[in-house]
Amino acid sequence: MLAAGAITAPALLERYLERISRVDRELRSYRVVLADSARREAAAAQQRLDAGERLPLLGVPIAIKDDVDVAGEFTCFGSSAFDLAATNDAEVVRRLRAAGAVVLGKTAVPEMMLWPFTETVAFGATRNPWDLAYTPGGSSGGSAAAVAAGLAPIALGSDGAGSIRIPASWCGLFGLKPQRDRVPIGPHQDAWCGLSVNGPLCRTVEDAALFLDATNTGRAPRGGFVKAAARKPARLRIALSTKLLPTMVARVGRAQQRALDGVEALLRDLGHEVFWRDPDYPVWAMYGHVLPRMWRGVYQDVQKLPHPERLEPRTRAIARLGGLISDRQIAKVRAAEPKLAARVQSIFDDVDVLITPGTATGPSRIGQYQHRGGFSTLSLVASRVPFGAIFNATGQPAAAVPWFLEGESLPVSVQLVGRPSDEATLLALSTQIEAARPWANRRPPVS
Repeated sequence: MLAAGAITAPALLERYLERISRVDRELRSYRVVLADSARREAAAAQQRLDAGERLPLLGVPIAIKDDVDVAGEFTCFGSSAFDLAATNDAEVVRRLRAAGAVVLGKTAVPEMMLWPFTETVAFGATRNPWDLAYTPGGSSGGSAAAVAAGLAPIALGSDGAGSIRIPASWCGLFGLKPQRDRVPIGPHQDAWCGLSVNGPLCRTVEDAALFLDATNTGRAPRGGFVKAAARKPARLRIALSTKLLPTMVARVGRAQQRALDGVEALLRDLGHEVFWRDPDYPVWAMYGHVLPRMWRGVYQDVQKLPHPERLEPRTRAIARLGGLISDRQIAKVRAAEPKLAARVQSIFDDVDVLITPGTATGPSRIGQYQHRGGFSTLSLVASRVPFGAIFNATGQPAAAVPWFLEGESLPVSVQLVGRPSDEATLLALSTQIEAARPWANRRPPVS
């Protein structure tokens, strides 16, 4: 629409700003809205459009998760423990701006990105636009709520243990965790000891592909990710699984099982070979590999804070756990990653895509974990979201694909997991599912 002149960049921005002022007082998806700077950027984008310039995102407003630096703004990580503004844009923001994007604001997160719910002492609770009594998820909860509610067309998230895929699942969005090192994470390099990556939360698969084309640092498929997403996939071998990591205790809900059964039937109708098969998850995967990196990463982040005394008690508790893990222990864990990845990824020797539930259950109610300690909260929330973190440890791409069910008030999803560096197949298959069961026209009841 911008390129065709159907709407101007300033007019588009004002539509979003007006809706934010109306809806976000209750939703609280944004930590801060950068209205003044966004207006200047939109006006400059329109001058470039009027001059005939065309870029992939020229004039498009984008929301940025508040663990990513925007020059001149605080990166708060959901906490009041910070008191210095970022001096430069993060590399991913720089690339989005280079593609023409207008930075609309910074979205809410749980403190230090720890939880699959977005509630903090410092900034309050972010609510799910499908039902305000529930969380949108986390840690990219503000980004997901903003896109789902029509307060941004696309948002940047990050994913260290499912933090893009979880809120995408509970807000009815397409969320992509790219291959590690696909999208830059600097200046916060090696976040959570290599678990965390940046990626998009979008209404459509094509938007996610466009984001990858704008930010990709690696080798792209022929013609780029947008063209890859538009290609009809060949007949794929697809494995379905509800297997949990050996040390996890969770039960897949009825809605999540119905979604997986529905995907199985659809993919057979689309001509794919579909069967049930479980990955080979090692007994030590979660407590021997994922959690030590997560806890140590939080500890390292807390060490850099100017005011760690302002952290919430359960955040400090997790940081203390991380402090018990030595650099030598983390080095051993990182050295063991190829062995872990080879074992988990052995399913892809003759499988193209693995599909699991997106989450085991729906989201928690607002305030459900209030006043709980760090380890208690972690133990309880883990049973809701057991399917994502292992693929942060292996580094391969994974996506949350919406699967709306009649009679359900909240969205559910399935997770598609691909071979290393094979976002192209995930995008193509997701586009095929999207065409068969469109979800972008499903809108939450906020107004």
